Amino acid sequence: MSKFKEIVLKNRSYRGYDNDVTQTKEDLLDLVDHARLMPAAKNAQPLKYFLAYEKEVVAQIQAHTKWAGLLAELNLPFEGTKPTSFIVILQDTDIEPVLAQFQTDAGIAAATITLAAAEKGLGCCMIGAYSAAGVKAVMQLPENLSPVLVIAIGKPAEKIVLTDVEDNKVAYYRDEDNVHYVPKRKLADIVVN
Repeated sequence: MSKFKEIVLKNRSYRGYDNDVTQTKEDLLDLVDHARLMPAAKNAQPLKYFLAYEKEVVAQIQAHTKWAGLLAELNLPFEGTKPTSFIVILQDTDIEPVLAQFQTDAGIAAATITLAAAEKGLGCCMIGAYSAAGVKAVMQLPENLSPVLVIAIGKPAEKIVLTDVEDNKVAYYRDEDNVHYVPKRKLADIVVN
């Protein structure tokens, strides 16, 4: 197995983190630097990044996020396992005013950040369910910076297992030991030629 595929396999959506391991501004800057170097539509580069690593700011952002919609009854992440940092991807509408046009750029940036984090032994969760107004208020952002994606970051403190999709059931689930299972379609089922 290639080194890159090993990193891809470590790059899961973690919903539990070791709160004894924190990240610094420099740690997060390094992750963003990876994303900065990736291709961008029209090379416009309208994305900017808010780095949250101070405990109070992390807690304020956490309060505006919703996690694991398929497991809402669990109220994840559990107390004591919340992320220890966030990177919020923003679009600068002074550079490019149309938000939807650059969602692909945000996806590329997020994937790059999470892969770079996995290489460093960190885990992430891309969070699309958040209050943009609440997050923006926490960050005290000017009008031209709009949140497009929140990425939770920390040292993983849970086990995630990939399984094969059976009977077309793709919903993730947890067992009685809180192991998180993620069904994935087989390669033969997604290649069309």
